[in-house]
Amino acid sequence: MTSHDNRHPKIAVIDNNTLAALGLKHILQQVMPIAVIDCYNSLEELENGGRVDDYYHFFAAVTVVLSSRAFFERYRCKTIVLTGSMADNRGFSNFHSLCVDVPEKELVKSLLKLEQNAHGKGKNLPPMIKKTGQGKLSVRETEVISFIARGYSNKEIADKLNISITTAMTHRRNIMEKLGMRTVSAMTIYAVMNGYVDVSSI
Repeated sequence: MTSHDNRHPKIAVIDNNTLAALGLKHILQQVMPIAVIDCYNSLEELENGGRVDDYYHFFAAVTVVLSSRAFFERYRCKTIVLTGSMADNRGFSNFHSLCVDVPEKELVKSLLKLEQNAHGKGKNLPPMIKKTGQGKLSVRETEVISFIARGYSNKEIADKLNISITTAMTHRRNIMEKLGMRTVSAMTIYAVMNGYVDVSSI
């Protein structure tokens, strides 16, 4: 019997490359901040821990899936195969797959698309933790973060909003302080998940 905690969905990352697994875990925690993400070096390690059915998804390296195909076929709807190139995806047409050998911005975009497509624009996942008080963005700041998410520079944002570059930089700094975010990827995820920008435009 599955015993999901709807407030804190569990995700397993299964990859014998520990650094790759931890990197993906970090990005997944930004995309789904309320998720509990566990890393395993092998399927055996996951199974030895028991409670396999507690996981909403398995993000599994292509080598892990190939060596234990029967298991992942059984959990096909839950499995996302982590591939090194688009060519690797061809053998997994009946699985969701994710190319991880790409720049962080591309990986974030792929994860956001996967989350929205697989979960009906996020409707089947619990909402993000809402920032309260000082975390609330002003109308102007929501405009600025939408441009940041789409890859605009401070100068381009200033030109688009008809403000000085100094003001654009101040807005960016205030957004980072309010949200406690230090990277463009984190702000991009926040902007998409809160509806300030569509994932197809980033």
